[in-house]
Amino acid sequence: MKLKNENDLLKKAEEFDQDSLGLIYDAYSPGLYRYASRLLGDSNIAEECVADTFSRYLGALRTGHGPNDNLQAYLYRIAHNWITDFYRRHNPITVELNETIETAAHDKPENKMIESFQKQQIQVALRTLTPEQRQVIVLRFLEEWSIDEVALALQKPVGAIKALQHRALASLKNTFLSEEKASLNENRK
Repeated sequence: MKLKNENDLLKKAEEFDQDSLGLIYDAYSPGLYRYASRLLGDSNIAEECVADTFSRYLGALRTGHGPNDNLQAYLYRIAHNWITDFYRRHNPITVELNETIETAAHDKPENKMIESFQKQQIQVALRTLTPEQRQVIVLRFLEEWSIDEVALALQKPVGAIKALQHRALASLKNTFLSEEKASLNENRK
């Protein structure tokens, strides 16, 4: 989501105008949270990522190094760097099965388990990608950004983004095919 009159808003944010900063937070925090949550698989850590992203943005404003344009790309780059640093500092997060899965009356527990398992498989598969490939896939297909928006966020030419996307999709395909083959072999035993 790109704000209208973003340049005016950025100028006011540089002056620490509380209304402008609030508008920026309200506009971008939900998307940043979804992005972080998908990559991290933990809502508490995703909230920490979003909080630190805005803290770093305010720190950049204090020192006069904030963005002059393309705020969305700037914030997602901060979040991406935070997530990359997080993975370097911590072991991969494992998703635990919840024994008390909450379900609506029309949902079957087995459907919730399948959905949970599929989300876990996607998170594990995304971790096999390079950080740039992972960022391209999440922004393109989960956040539904255009190629141009992703190129701006990663500060790369559109052709490079297309190449990263192609390699990432090929890698994910191979990962899922390998898992499917291993599962079939296991079932045959």
